[in-house]
Amino acid sequence: MLSVRLSPALVVLLFAAPGGPATTPPPHDPSSPWASLEPGLDLASLPGPAPAPGDGRIWVLRVDPARFELRLVNASAGDSRPRTVRSWALGAGAVAGVNAGMFQRDGLTSVGLMRTRAHANNPRRVSRYKAVLAFDPIRAGVQPVRILDAACSELEPLAPQYGTLVQSIRMVSCDRKNVWASDAKRSSVAAVGVDGSGRALFIHARSAWPVHDVVEALLASPIDLRRAMYLEGGPEAQLFARAGGREVDRVGALEGDGDQGASLAWEIPNALIAVRR
Repeated sequence: MLSVRLSPALVVLLFAAPGGPATTPPPHDPSSPWASLEPGLDLASLPGPAPAPGDGRIWVLRVDPARFELRLVNASAGDSRPRTVRSWALGAGAVAGVNAGMFQRDGLTSVGLMRTRAHANNPRRVSRYKAVLAFDPIRAGVQPVRILDAACSELEPLAPQYGTLVQSIRMVSCDRKNVWASDAKRSSVAAVGVDGSGRALFIHARSAWPVHDVVEALLASPIDLRRAMYLEGGPEAQLFARAGGREVDRVGALEGDGDQGASLAWEIPNALIAVRR
């Protein structure tokens, strides 16, 4: 977490039609954790690793790349003005969004490699960050979304196949192991993963747990998580979706604050968004 500016917008967690009352999630198979927001976009609310202040849940949005195009949006590519994840998504006509990673003290530049075909936010790869989210394939026949693992010698042969690369810290390795060290520190978390069918998973936990424990809970859940990468922690961590007449806006908390009531969403310079094809 690094310095950012606060948004004036008040953000709450809800399922609601825009301007309407709160509702319950859409009906779904009780044996499945997923509720469908629309074809190719599903939401799960999973139990956290242990009791904790707040809702004690891990929220996961599953995005099918056959129906949705992932995009990276950067303040550095335009007006240099950070926005909330909600504002990034709605401003680009997207149905969903999540943080695109940690950023430096200038409030704009990613801490690791971050580039699209048209813009390099940070052209440098950081050796200690072993995971790279790769999407926007350069040619047909390439898997649409991947998390490349430097420890498995995947970056050099596979990264050139993709137009967009975002680097951060591994959470789940290429052999499906939790590689986040055990630590007593607790915080909200935003992350991105991929499942066994190649779908992107936008992940958010507001309740504060050690990150290692969040990863263990995700691996034990029925979402078929295969790889995962840390994006952000604390109050900057956000997850947004608007689809099927419902809206979800998850925001992180300051350390030690597990309250699930109204919170201010922090403005961030970079976001991952999902746009209907």
